Amino acid sequence: MKKGVMRPGHVQIRVLDLDEALQHYVDLLGLIEMDRDDQGRVYLKGWTEVDKFSVVLREADQPGMDFMGFKCLDEETLDRLQQALTAYGIEVDEIPAGELKNCGRRIRFQAPTGHNFELFATKEQTGRYGVGNHNPEAWPRDLKGMKAQRFDHCLLYGPNLDQTYDLFREVLGFDLCEQVMTPDGKRVAQFLTTSMKAHDIAFIDHPEPGKFHHASFFLETWEDVLRAGDLISMTDTSIDIGPTRHGITHGQTIYFFDPSGNRNEVFCGGDYFYPDHEPITWDADKLGKAIFYHDRQLNERFLTALT
Repeated sequence: MKKGVMRPGHVQIRVLDLDEALQHYVDLLGLIEMDRDDQGRVYLKGWTEVDKFSVVLREADQPGMDFMGFKCLDEETLDRLQQALTAYGIEVDEIPAGELKNCGRRIRFQAPTGHNFELFATKEQTGRYGVGNHNPEAWPRDLKGMKAQRFDHCLLYGPNLDQTYDLFREVLGFDLCEQVMTPDGKRVAQFLTTSMKAHDIAFIDHPEPGKFHHASFFLETWEDVLRAGDLISMTDTSIDIGPTRHGITHGQTIYFFDPSGNRNEVFCGGDYFYPDHEPITWDADKLGKAIFYHDRQLNERFLTALT
């Protein structure tokens, strides 16, 4: 089918204390605060992103992810995808323009994994922070912390991976880049893309629906990832694992937690994908090496620390 979903657009994350969260996401991760709304939500972006925001923080009693949004090519594409979702049997909610500040209308639906997703086509574009689009400099000189360049993807845990795969592939036009398979042919992890990136969304099979594993942010170099590790130690931030390399996607990575217990990743590198590429398959008994290529085994936190 004709592709109409361009890229991840935003993620709304629940945090327990907004001030603590801002210290983490702005001062440590290096996102830029762009706005606040009358619900108390705070809007952030990475410095290379042209849209006004990509991360929304909402103070709540429980951490986790409210929803992840994908940006579509235009409003006509949004109409077409809304009709396609409805015809596929998916219940769709319409969120009016302005409910997220400076964002157009959104259509929201729940995937079989229990996660809420939304599609939108219009959002105010403020341009690349500090450099703009006309004779831009290499980078802004007032960036903080890890200097995260963009919100890149989410990894989510839940059941019904096959049905979710069908939804994202048949209706939304995503491609399967990599997968983890059991000997009896069950897919227990799937990495999907709507672009040339190694993945824009990923799912791992888990009995409890709607669980948030991590939001990931792109850095430019391996040296930047190592520097992020230094900053994690300097700030006594809770670390999960790394710096290390993935087998899946081959990205170089480090995982850590925000003050509310939501996991973040910063990474660099990684594979590229074209639609004529066959999916890469990993055997389930090689999952440790697939996730953490150097250690070749999963730590317990990576499998069980979910929000």
